Amino acid sequence: MPAPSPSPVHASLATPEGFLRPAPEAAADLSWTGREWLAGGEPVGDRPDAGEVARLRPLRGLTVRWPDAPAPLGAIVGLAAAGVPLHADGAPPWVEPGLARLLAAWRPEEGEGGPRSVTGLRREEHSVRLRRYGLRAAGAAETAGGPEGAGAPTPTVSVVISSMRPHLLPSALAQIARQRRVEVEVLLGLHGVPAGHEAVRRAVAESGLPVTVVEAEAAVAFGDVLNLAASRAGGDHLAKWDDDDWYGPEHLADLLLAKSYAGADIVGTAAEFFYLEPLNVTIRRTDYTSEVWSDHVAGGTILLDRTGFTEVGGFPGLPRGVDAGLLKAAHAAGARIYRTHGLGYVLRRSVSAEHTWRLSLAHFLRVASNQWRGFRPSLILEAP
Repeated sequence: MPAPSPSPVHASLATPEGFLRPAPEAAADLSWTGREWLAGGEPVGDRPDAGEVARLRPLRGLTVRWPDAPAPLGAIVGLAAAGVPLHADGAPPWVEPGLARLLAAWRPEEGEGGPRSVTGLRREEHSVRLRRYGLRAAGAAETAGGPEGAGAPTPTVSVVISSMRPHLLPSALAQIARQRRVEVEVLLGLHGVPAGHEAVRRAVAESGLPVTVVEAEAAVAFGDVLNLAASRAGGDHLAKWDDDDWYGPEHLADLLLAKSYAGADIVGTAAEFFYLEPLNVTIRRTDYTSEVWSDHVAGGTILLDRTGFTEVGGFPGLPRGVDAGLLKAAHAAGARIYRTHGLGYVLRRSVSAEHTWRLSLAHFLRVASNQWRGFRPSLILEAP
């Protein structure tokens, strides 16, 4: 694997790396003295660095106290880029309207609540929205779709998906079609299903996407089907997509942002949300932290440069465990793997025989930090 390219975000600036959940300390104020901003009584620079942000991580958030006269907003944008939860009930007219709306959309709440509480989740959702705004404003935009209205180049992503279940393709392709801030092509590996299958033809036609269909016999190993499809990729980046899971409309854009600010070779999300279909229950596990360097990410969220995928040898030619195999080979070759937030991704668990990896439903209930009845994804998923 090649060495990671320098991040477009200035190396000294704080990024979302190190975000804490839960936050053990109460919210503090962010106030302007006339010369500088004070966060919790301590100075924070116009371009906050990682050290300044590290001391703020334990706080539930910062409440912005606006001065009467216009003040520089670099510190606020920089803290937003780092994912520090910021709040302000209102904003003076000299504050950019998009930023003003974001700051008013959340307020710090005491405590984290019980297994059905969404207090901590709402805080992290707000942090994700702030990160998107701040990072694009701070310069990570050229690999994440650009700031609103800017002419930054749109990144190209080849989405690789293998399926032996035609009935799942309409949902999977529709979710790829609604991805924002990226240009996508789909490389669909049909595993034991003919391209002429009516459900396949209809799903491809209705998606409106550029789809390249590759056929493979059912006896071909899962990893080989993925590699066969990936060999047709034309995008700068390659992303794996699972046909039975749910993805938010900025899933790919968030991965590209993380790849940019971390300077990583491979990015993916934490596996946090699971919909246990037979039980009609959604669980969230938070033992896998996000915004960290790791050797493991959720397999259905792997994204890397197309050249890096080729150099590591692609997926192992196995019937299962192909995601872990690719990550293990990449890590052994020196690839740096970064795990970003998992709020825009939900894994579906039906009966275990339908999955290439085996874990009982009882396992997910045991490891759950939160549990809700029905399909209850994060708001970041933007589920219909």
